[in-house]
Amino acid sequence: MNRLEDNKPKFMEIGFDDVNYSIYKIGFWKNEYKVNLTGKSNEIPVTESTIDHVILTMKEIRKSSFTVDGEDVNGILALSLQLDSKLKNISIEELITIEEREYKNILKELKELKLENPQKSIKLDNDQYLIYKLEKEHHITIAKPANKFTEEYHIGEIERLKEDPLESKKDRSLKRNRF
Repeated sequence: MNRLEDNKPKFMEIGFDDVNYSIYKIGFWKNEYKVNLTGKSNEIPVTESTIDHVILTMKEIRKSSFTVDGEDVNGILALSLQLDSKLKNISIEELITIEEREYKNILKELKELKLENPQKSIKLDNDQYLIYKLEKEHHITIAKPANKFTEEYHIGEIERLKEDPLESKKDRSLKRNRF
């Protein structure tokens, strides 16, 4: 059975100013990212509220602290180390430096993005935007795919990250048209 609610009206529209949704386009970041999962994704925010959600999420994950090889690392680095065994060949000190640089680069890129007009709206059921419904679960905001296109893309991204988290932009661009 489809994980999306089958009874959602397919003609429903959402505004680009709706804070209950995160909306992205498929694209590429300007910089290459090794550690930060946001930068490894092809999902580029297109609304101010989506950018706010991305920044808040990164800040919350970075607040978490873990000890790896006797060094305290933030949650973004700890997650990346869990998901990407290739990072274990790089010293913790170097990874900390890389994560800090990547975080600053992502914040800079987010500020420079061209955003959709907040006065406009889009159909929820479309294949031009990745749309996630933001829901609270146990004091945590969860982003759930809000349409079939997003659900399929999301599953594909998870598989891609599992297969080769350090895949280059060039490699991703060749696979980009899968959806």
